[in-house]
Amino acid sequence: MPQIVKVGILKVGCIGSSPLIEFLLDERAERLDIDVHVSGTGAKLGAKECKEATTSILEHKPDIIILIGPAQQTSGLADARRTLARTGIPTIVISDGPTQKIIKDLEEGGFGYIIVMADSMIGARREFLDNIEMSLYNTDVIKVLAISGALRVISEALDSTILYLKKKENPELPRIIIDKDKAIDASGFKNPYACVKAMAAFEIARHVAELNSEACFRIKEWQRYTSIVASAHEMMRAAAKMADEAREMEKGEDSVLRRPHFNEGVLGEKRMLVEKPRR
Repeated sequence: MPQIVKVGILKVGCIGSSPLIEFLLDERAERLDIDVHVSGTGAKLGAKECKEATTSILEHKPDIIILIGPAQQTSGLADARRTLARTGIPTIVISDGPTQKIIKDLEEGGFGYIIVMADSMIGARREFLDNIEMSLYNTDVIKVLAISGALRVISEALDSTILYLKKKENPELPRIIIDKDKAIDASGFKNPYACVKAMAAFEIARHVAELNSEACFRIKEWQRYTSIVASAHEMMRAAAKMADEAREMEKGEDSVLRRPHFNEGVLGEKRMLVEKPRR
């Protein structure tokens, strides 16, 4: 029986990386080396919700905590990090671009971090955003992050940290900013045209944050901000379509990189569709 690492995932609000984070570690629910518990605040980011979710995850006595969500500068999340820091449990913060502003604080607090530059905020204006639009936007974000390689960077960084804990060693926590280069390096594309399409998709997605931030926080006229958030969502949709085109090119050459987990947590690797993954 392998050494079992207890992983606590604390979800605060939602970014594109949030919905599938626990499944990146165990895509077929067959790993024997990890025990995962998830606690969350739902959509809200308030101090009360953050405190309750943090208390809940700590009750499981995790060996490592993954804190994932946007708006890491807010007081509720800052309080949650202070609580986690006092426990001494290794903690990795996964968030979006604005978290770059507090990198120094994260490092001084002993946290690892993974900042995903293309994980852009949603166009959260009532005149535009309903639950269906929210669902479609997050579907597009996830497709871009998956195909461009960003989700693979996250999953392999977490696997590396878990490996330290399995060996009962102090983990070297990741401190990564996922830009287009880091994402594409991890994507494993062989076709150069597929590679540049995926890179273009990543960059379009990254710039979506600028428009949504402008519309949500700076523009007051509702007619203007409604049009701007709509245009930002169209950009994310276009990015998702381009990312999909990139993967289809790789499929056409039978060269899609697949890295499934074996039961003990080791990553396999294969390229051809009809072949067994190698350890």
